[in-house]
Amino acid sequence: MNLIDSHTHLYFDDFEPSPAEAVERALSQGVVHMILPGVNTSTIEPIKKLHSIFPENTSIAVGLHPSDVKPGTWKEELTEIERELKENRDMYSAVGEVGIDLHWEKDYLDLQQQAFESQCQWAVQLNKPLIIHSRDAFEETFEVLKGVEDLPDIVFHSFSGTPNDVERILNLFPTAHFGINGIVTFKNAKIKEVLPVIPNDRLMIETDAPYLAPTPKRGQRNESAFLIYTAAFIANEKGMSLEELGDLTTANARRFFKIKG
Repeated sequence: MNLIDSHTHLYFDDFEPSPAEAVERALSQGVVHMILPGVNTSTIEPIKKLHSIFPENTSIAVGLHPSDVKPGTWKEELTEIERELKENRDMYSAVGEVGIDLHWEKDYLDLQQQAFESQCQWAVQLNKPLIIHSRDAFEETFEVLKGVEDLPDIVFHSFSGTPNDVERILNLFPTAHFGINGIVTFKNAKIKEVLPVIPNDRLMIETDAPYLAPTPKRGQRNESAFLIYTAAFIANEKGMSLEELGDLTTANARRFFKIKG
């Protein structure tokens, strides 16, 4: 069994004193590769440190998360992240996670849109895929994306939209991918409804650790080792074996993030 966690934050303080042990637990459960996206300037060094320990098992990205777009500091943060990306472009597999969040941060929509658009342009300039965070903000996110020309591959991480949203995204971005995580295992989760309309070659699986632990681990600190539960649930929903689902989503993630092996 080979799985790829396409979105996990194992470098967060939640996993101190040894994030490496969380990676080891994931590897023992067949999660052979993990994508570590940054959220602000303070996460750059922890990500690079963990990646240096597991260079064959991790890929890294960096961006300014919408919840970190704050008046007075966001432009400086963007400048530093842009410099890091461009000076070390071969080290990074993607730009992200970036986007718009109106669940927690309703007051700074204009700033979030500006920051998001700037980071979309980095993806174009660097020809890097874009990891998108969109929560309670589909229309606002979509509006920014429509204005960006020649955008490379994109993935809607922790996708929580509707089947109609999937169709609208694919109409505009035919190669868009969708990251599905532990939310899909929750009782009465509506996200199950999108599984039939996401093309098989556009599906990726993720944990978003330390958040959103899947059933039967719900309520615990999530980690990449728990990806197996989400994979098994989706496989059952799609009428596939766990091995088939693993092979499918692993191939998709390898292609999207240009992971060798």
